[in-house]
Amino acid sequence: MILYIGWIILELKYIHLNLTCMSQSKEIAISKSSVPKIAIIALAAIFVLGMFVVGFDQGHIFSVVFGEQAFDEMYIHELTHDMRHAAGFPCH
Repeated sequence: MILYIGWIILELKYIHLNLTCMSQSKEIAISKSSVPKIAIIALAAIFVLGMFVVGFDQGHIFSVVFGEQAFDEMYIHELTHDMRHAAGFPCH
């Protein structure tokens, strides 16, 4: 019986300790960091370059290296041909 009462007292102390800890509120600081402007500019530039390559390039990019032959071969056009049609760009 004494052990049982001792166990109840310990249990009550445990419950009191938990209630005390739960009633104490702690302030949590949440930092809301914004996206850096340079990242937005970089992603916009990549998007514009990608749209040009997929939608409008007819040999312009490789013409710097291969000259007039790049306009005849259209390497990037042939590489992105199906993606161009899937994106809704007409090419022929």
